[in-house]
Amino acid sequence: MPTLYNVIRRPLITEKGLGVKETEGTLVFEVAPDASKTAVKQAVEALFKVKVSTVRTANVVGKERRRGKFAGFRPDWKKAYVRLKAGEKLPEYVSNL
Repeated sequence: MPTLYNVIRRPLITEKGLGVKETEGTLVFEVAPDASKTAVKQAVEALFKVKVSTVRTANVVGKERRRGKFAGFRPDWKKAYVRLKAGEKLPEYVSNL
């Protein structure tokens, strides 16, 4: 049984993520690669005490990175866009930006 913190790894605090949060009421998280949409929904509802409307996920392919003549790849990861139901208060996990 995975814990909540194994499903949701961290919030993505980027310019795009904060813009989507303010305009659409959508939170953006990095999640476990094997996490399903229902697992993400249950984890967000339990962790932040809010009601979730929809969950969209995207698999992000790792980019190639070079150090001189040596090349490697960043790991693949999964991101989830979690839209809250209308009237729900957005949790504040970002401060001092």
